[in-house]
Amino acid sequence: MKKRKLKKSPKILLIILIIIIIISVIKIKPDRKQEEIKEPTNIQKLEKIPYYKKEYKTRYLKYQKENPELSIENIVTYVNIGLDNPYYTNTKPSTNLNNNLILVNKYNYLTEDYIPENLEEIDITYARSGMKLVSEAKQAFETLSQEAKKDGMNIIAMSSYRSYTYQLNLYNKYVEADGKEAADTYSARAGYSEHQTGLAVDVYNKTLPYTSFEETEEFTWMQENAYKYGFILRFPKDKVNITGYQYEAWHYRYVGKETAKYIHDHNITLEEYCAKKVEN
Repeated sequence: MKKRKLKKSPKILLIILIIIIIISVIKIKPDRKQEEIKEPTNIQKLEKIPYYKKEYKTRYLKYQKENPELSIENIVTYVNIGLDNPYYTNTKPSTNLNNNLILVNKYNYLTEDYIPENLEEIDITYARSGMKLVSEAKQAFETLSQEAKKDGMNIIAMSSYRSYTYQLNLYNKYVEADGKEAADTYSARAGYSEHQTGLAVDVYNKTLPYTSFEETEEFTWMQENAYKYGFILRFPKDKVNITGYQYEAWHYRYVGKETAKYIHDHNITLEEYCAKKVEN
């Protein structure tokens, strides 16, 4: 008896084809669990930064969501500085008192009774009368000024250590003249000024007012040499969003030679240095 050939209907063929396609897709499609393991989550990326702080986890994630254009490293750095909060909020007492790496800014303050140890008056040859700095900073500044003179430069300290009360009166005068919002862009509130540390100095060349210091040859000399004596330009033009202050070509801060060189070579602020190197 001859066997009859079974005819496959188009419907059956279609079903078989669909089954084959589904099986192929399932085989090709990657395992979602494996995908998640391969691709680190945001928090895993953040945790890889050496100066990541576990207690700031929520703040990091929130700040990253608000600033998706920032790198992971900058997210951690800026939150560690405090930039995820408005200025003068979430403040804390400054640490490293009487140390070259003390940080005083709009998030870190000094108490009313804080007076740095070893304040010494700068020689009148290199400063206006009555200017004081902490001993190590004073000696470094005098050396800097001496060496500058050899190159025909005249770098003079016109403002240095200021007490809490002095800064309070100065700030209030600016507020009265320009209003609080404007004053906060160029003057520190009492307790938040690093002049109170005895490590900050404003300079000029005795010819032009200090506000025109950028226009002088002395400014160029300081840009090229200040770090060699342990000083940094404290409020650079391109770092206003980090320091919270307008650019000040005349304001220098003593941090020690090693730190000053690192900050100069990496083009960062004291805030960034402390967030990455000091607090951890």
